[in-house]
Amino acid sequence: MAVYPASARERAMKVQEVILRALNKQITFWEAAHIARISPRHLRRLYERYRRLGFDGLYDHRKGLPSPKRVPWAVVEQVLSLYREKYFDFSVRHFHEKLREEHGITYSYTCIKRLLQGAGLVVRARKRGPHRRKRERRPMAGMLLHIDASSHRWLGGEQWHDLMVVLDDATSEIYYAQLVEQESTATALAALREVVEQRGIFCALYSDRGSHFWLTPKEGEIVDRQRLTQVGRAMRDLGIEMIPAYSPQARGRSERNFGTWQGRLPQELWLRGIITVEEANRFLREQYIAELNRRFSVAAAQPESAFVPASGKDLERIFSIQQERVVNQDNTVRIANRTLQIEKTKWRNTLAKCHVLVCEHLDGTWSVFYGPHRVGRYAQDGSRYRSAESTLPERGNPAPPAGFPLSTATPAEERPDTRTGQITC
Repeated sequence: MAVYPASARERAMKVQEVILRALNKQITFWEAAHIARISPRHLRRLYERYRRLGFDGLYDHRKGLPSPKRVPWAVVEQVLSLYREKYFDFSVRHFHEKLREEHGITYSYTCIKRLLQGAGLVVRARKRGPHRRKRERRPMAGMLLHIDASSHRWLGGEQWHDLMVVLDDATSEIYYAQLVEQESTATALAALREVVEQRGIFCALYSDRGSHFWLTPKEGEIVDRQRLTQVGRAMRDLGIEMIPAYSPQARGRSERNFGTWQGRLPQELWLRGIITVEEANRFLREQYIAELNRRFSVAAAQPESAFVPASGKDLERIFSIQQERVVNQDNTVRIANRTLQIEKTKWRNTLAKCHVLVCEHLDGTWSVFYGPHRVGRYAQDGSRYRSAESTLPERGNPAPPAGFPLSTATPAEERPDTRTGQITC
């Protein structure tokens, strides 16, 4: 005779009691089934077994038998061995995908997670925090973009890098992702310029209150919308609204996205033997951003796009670090230990004492603007900027410079007499 635990005996006694009360007409069979938390049909089956077998017929005879759906022990050993030896720092979701794609193990995510947690290889997640209300996505792509950076040991060594990411709120599609030494004004401008060049001008930008996005007079208080940073000025010039986030939970969509990055990117770089920032950024541009978009992006509520073409905008000037300076008496401008010499213009003899705008471009070169006019372009060291075309070697025999008005060369006897100004024949 099988030995059942005390809980099974208590369950059988409860079922026996409700069956007897139903037979004595104290309650109906429907009410008895509701008390026993089973269906009326199953209660009648138990009643027939009780009539034939007595009290033992009320026990669940499946107790103590192995489940027919249990995972074979060989598969359990294979899964645990793969995680310990090869995928030890993968997230459970990422590991589950690798099992399906590369090892042909098709058990559910919950099954794999319980195996790893039971073996002590994965820590159980802590309980959730307070209840928060979900913020609905924007209906169209291009209405709201998130920009943020995550500091992590992305390359697996001791050195930390920042991963700059720009993603769309409506679709979670990633438009830009690059590893940089440290998040800064220049890296933020570079990310936003690439998005504007490839996609167009969007409606709003959601960011944290980092010093390169916002100026905060006092820590923890609201931002100063009157004093703009370089990123804020660039967004204003393009007509893009900036929205500050006052807590990590407010940037939940972006924060969850970085959780996915941290659980996948270092492992993918390690599997491919990528150890430099240049190789990692090439891998991101050419392959991995598209793969993440394929896996995690969603369709927008409306198929239309809110992006507007950036034609007619001087993006090189807009996405630069701009400072105002006053021109010296010798038509030079001093900035960042450099002296920028302004040449004479056709429309003004001198720019001394004039206010000019000095722009440091993302490639390290400099420009000086007086109103809408660019009055100088300079290399990184402050010398006169020479484009690639101007530095090419000359080929063949160049034509002599033409005079004004244009005319063909004349023989010596037809040249003008410098004394009288007449042409002798």
